[in-house]
Amino acid sequence: MIRLAEMNDLPELSAVYAAARTYMRREGNMMQWAGDYPPTELLCRDVAARQLYVHAFSDGIHGVFALIPGDDPTYASIEGDGWLSNAPYATIHRLAGDGKVPGIFRQTVAFCAQRYPHLRIDTHRDNLTMRRLIVRSGFTYCGVIHLADGAPRLAYERLPDETRSPSDA
Repeated sequence: MIRLAEMNDLPELSAVYAAARTYMRREGNMMQWAGDYPPTELLCRDVAARQLYVHAFSDGIHGVFALIPGDDPTYASIEGDGWLSNAPYATIHRLAGDGKVPGIFRQTVAFCAQRYPHLRIDTHRDNLTMRRLIVRSGFTYCGVIHLADGAPRLAYERLPDETRSPSDA
C-alpha cells in the first residue's frame, strides 16, 4: 500500500535510504546521496508538505518517494534536446527501496501517473539501475539539469499517454 508518510515513519525511512545508498555503492555509484542524504530536515519538510509517500507493508516500510507537483527550479534550464512539453507536471524525487520488495519503482510510477500523468525525474549518471528503470517505465531522456549546488543530473520526462496502462510501467 502506498500512503502519505508520517513523522513517526522517519526511523524506517532512514533505514530504507541507508539500504539504497549501500546498493548504489555496491553498483559503482559512489557519489550520489553522499553522507546521510536525504537529511531528516528535508524529509520533515516533505512530510509537512504532504508530498512524501511510503510503500507500507505488513512488516514495515520498504520504499519511499517524494511526489512534487509544479515547476521544479532545477528543471528551468536543461542542456541537450530539452523538455518534451512545457505543460504542468509533477516530479518524482528521493525515490528509494530497501531491496526487500520487488517492483517499488514500477508501483511508484503507476501511483504518480494516476495523479499527475505528466512526470519528470532525474538521476545521477552513475545510477545505472535507476536509469534502466526510468527508461523501461516510459520516460524519455531529455538532457542534463544541474542541482542547486551545480551537480549535473540526467533528466527524463514521461508524457501522458492514454494508451499506456499502469501495468506497462
